[in-house]
Amino acid sequence: MNDIKFKSSYLAETHEVENQSQPLQDYNVYAQDQALREAVAREDAAWAENELQAFGALAGSQEMIELGFQANENKPVLHTHDRYGRRVDEVRFHPAYHRLMQTSIEHGLHSSHWTHPGPGAQVARAAKFYMQSQVEAGHGCPVTMTSAVIPALRLQPDIAAQWEAKILARHYDYRNVPAEQKQGVTIGMAMTEKQGGSDVRANTTRAYPLGAEGPGQAYELVGHKYFVSAPMCDAFLVLAQAPGGLSCFLLPRWRPDGSKNALQLQRLKNKMGNVANASSETELRGAWAVMVGKEGRGVATILKMVSMTRFDCMIGSSGGMRQATVQALHHCAHRSAFGKLLSQQPLMQNVLADLVIETEAALAMTMRIAGALDRGEASETERLLVRVGTAVGKYWICKRTPGHAYEAMECIGGSGVMEDCIMPRLLRESPVNSIWEGSGNVQCLDMLRAMGQSPESVDAFMNEVSRGAGADKRLDQYIANMQREFADLADLEYRARRVVEKMALAFQGSLLVRYGNPAVADAFCASRLSADSSGFVYGGLPRGVDCEAIVKRALPMAE
Repeated sequence: MNDIKFKSSYLAETHEVENQSQPLQDYNVYAQDQALREAVAREDAAWAENELQAFGALAGSQEMIELGFQANENKPVLHTHDRYGRRVDEVRFHPAYHRLMQTSIEHGLHSSHWTHPGPGAQVARAAKFYMQSQVEAGHGCPVTMTSAVIPALRLQPDIAAQWEAKILARHYDYRNVPAEQKQGVTIGMAMTEKQGGSDVRANTTRAYPLGAEGPGQAYELVGHKYFVSAPMCDAFLVLAQAPGGLSCFLLPRWRPDGSKNALQLQRLKNKMGNVANASSETELRGAWAVMVGKEGRGVATILKMVSMTRFDCMIGSSGGMRQATVQALHHCAHRSAFGKLLSQQPLMQNVLADLVIETEAALAMTMRIAGALDRGEASETERLLVRVGTAVGKYWICKRTPGHAYEAMECIGGSGVMEDCIMPRLLRESPVNSIWEGSGNVQCLDMLRAMGQSPESVDAFMNEVSRGAGADKRLDQYIANMQREFADLADLEYRARRVVEKMALAFQGSLLVRYGNPAVADAFCASRLSADSSGFVYGGLPRGVDCEAIVKRALPMAE
């Protein structure tokens, strides 16, 4: 054996990497999303084209994508005390998280629609949030809450005058110092308690007046909050029981005299998803706060904020769908099996096209509500559409996202399960928006409440859906069936999920037949609205669907 000679070319050449795609990076998230560009133009935000192109290039850059991975690989850490034993209640984040926050704040994802309102303002902002959610979803939570607090805060003009300029500033400052020492601040929210959950009227936190009582006056809060998201924000909207009933308060991290406020972080939540963002259990031990809105009207006041965060759940879940779809499309455009690319295999084309259809339907609904938010100040019909459409969209889009993420992961196969791929993060993130800011049942009950309190909101919804009448017989029949669901009031709460599902599909179908790609609209009606639909198992598109055209339209790069 000592006489055997080995050629050097054989040594250490165990394999050559082939039949694999390159990482999807350094692409323009906006320029290569045809459905998004069409929606932006359709909903009066064409003026933001250059700005969105630039942001799309940033969101698709290798640098930003890597920041998303780093922020999730390095969880936030709670420090309750400093080394001398002083209480600090500080959460420390990886620099990647701060860089993501800085990017979102400096590009106005929290404020542009408030500082420059007008046609397309909400739409342009939603487009940015949609793109940034594809990079990293966790940091979007404080961005969302900072944006959403404005309508609630404006119910108390004196408090808004003190805080609004810094809330809307495009300056990110993560230091744990009083707001007076900062150019820009972020705002969080604390409603949930152990015993109540979504039933916030069961809250036990008490508010004790420090002098005069009522809106704008100072109180001390005593109690616990079981789920405080983004606990390093500079202030929080909080619900507590005042002498006159459950009320809303603005609670800053620091007292007016510059001393640390008495909110104490007990522990961070050990979440399966949304891990870049911290969530905590917090004790309020005489924490200083000021009442926002009327005493006893806390739920109505804070719902001004919650309704906006629910809309952002629609945006974030739609963005998650898009990212999952482009990852699957990109992989299948480069991976071959049985002699040809996966993207050319008929059965895989069926699955990929179905993922695209779901993504485009979610985006169409989301951007229609964004446009209605812009027009709601001048149009009662649009305002009512927002009221109903947000509940319907939050329910359906967020509910559809986990299955969508899983199916995209399956398209990629074993590599999609690996933690150095973005798919596990997308899958873990996918249930979050459905559960937070009001679970599926809460959204359905909210829809029933809207039907009972303002029947005209249902009329506004039906008028919107009916604008697609005559474009597709399957849609027409589906709308007629949905109206029969409304007419039957027996056990309506029991059937609420079924009713809201039908409303969502009718809304999406109407939008797609009016404004969507013809191939996508036809496939949506055939697979979601017809009597022989597949039951929402992806890859069950019927015969006659132009899967190749749908897939080609949605490819993230010039594959």
